[in-house]
Amino acid sequence: MTAPDTESREDTRTRAEVVTFGCRLNAYESEVIRENLTSAGRDNVIVVNTCAVTAEAERQARQAIRRLRRDHPEAEIVVTGCAAQIDPARFAGMEAVDRVVGNREKLERATFADPAADPTADTEPVRVADIMTAEETAGHLIGGFEGRARAFVQVQNGCDHRCTFCIIPYGRGNSRSVPAGAVVEQIRQLVANGYKEVVLTGVDITSWGGDLPGHPPLGDLVRRILKLVPDLPRLRISSIDCIEMDEPLFRAIADEPRLMPHFHLSLQAGDDMILKRMKRRHGRDDALALIRRIRDLRPEAVFGADLIAGFPTETEAMFANTARIVEEAGLTWLHVFPYSERPGTPAARIPNKVPKALRKERAAHLRALGAARERAYLESLVGSEAEVLVEGDGIGRTEGFAPVRLDPTIADGSLLKVAISGLDETGARLLGRPV
Repeated sequence: MTAPDTESREDTRTRAEVVTFGCRLNAYESEVIRENLTSAGRDNVIVVNTCAVTAEAERQARQAIRRLRRDHPEAEIVVTGCAAQIDPARFAGMEAVDRVVGNREKLERATFADPAADPTADTEPVRVADIMTAEETAGHLIGGFEGRARAFVQVQNGCDHRCTFCIIPYGRGNSRSVPAGAVVEQIRQLVANGYKEVVLTGVDITSWGGDLPGHPPLGDLVRRILKLVPDLPRLRISSIDCIEMDEPLFRAIADEPRLMPHFHLSLQAGDDMILKRMKRRHGRDDALALIRRIRDLRPEAVFGADLIAGFPTETEAMFANTARIVEEAGLTWLHVFPYSERPGTPAARIPNKVPKALRKERAAHLRALGAARERAYLESLVGSEAEVLVEGDGIGRTEGFAPVRLDPTIADGSLLKVAISGLDETGARLLGRPV
């Protein structure tokens, strides 16, 4: 979950803005919305692209909407994204909201066309179709990402799995893939516009290709991108499912140095009984075996993971298994969430809930473990050299996603070899200088 990517302005008028919560897929779709607003010449419109992964994400979105209304009383406020798709009536009932549109509708040009100039403009106050009827994911060509040095490219949307804690399939629909040709064309355009790193993103990215002719695996797409876009320096995969890895993807990890050795696992827990009750398709040993295999192929590989603390029925022993897997798997970048009940999901009906205070306590413990792992990883890089993509204000990322502080005069988007000399005063970033 992320904070909004734009800040409200002090005056009562604003150019068209998109405020984004949540995942990288939302970030990509926000750029499609932004380009549609720009091409339509819209002004004084604010689009809030919401997330539904936790109750806290929805609370933050509602809070932002109320603040935006106070700061911009004359603006049209449009709410979209997963939270709006799942519960449009709740947002439509907010006095601050002018329109609510669904996840399909937010990518259509007519949704944000100027009604004064375009007779095809859609002005319905609530337009949210049944997302389960969506069958295709269009390849939306965009030229860049406002305020970002790396580009996200949507290759897949939706999910065919029904993990008991997850509401996202009801906001995104079933799994559907962007054809490889459209993905390659999008990446070519971004590289031509100066982007040096592309992140492949989706809801269940490792299921890519299952609905396409011949059912190509994700590894084929990765190898095709690297072959057909030779000027792309860095390709990164946003998240992988432990049980969906394919052999071509393993080969790409082994053979393609431009595929970054940074892998984020949709892990969720480290206890087999909790994983079973979550209806995950992998077990603890599957995750550990996957990490070992990737490290055998790329010894420098760095791993992150999503972890949920306090899932219903989680005992101290079960939680200890999740905490222990952080060290056993050598995880570095953790995304930790205290379990959040989502109405309409099976997990919300499971008895024997973990008290919310204990969920937060366990989440804090996991975050502390993650912080220690991060610190150890950063310290291991001191004295080495790394390739760094500068993202802004002299802060960049290595191949393994470690943050590095450089001279702030170095241009955003620069990709350069850097000598790592130590950690900065926060202890959370490396210090580097070009070599």
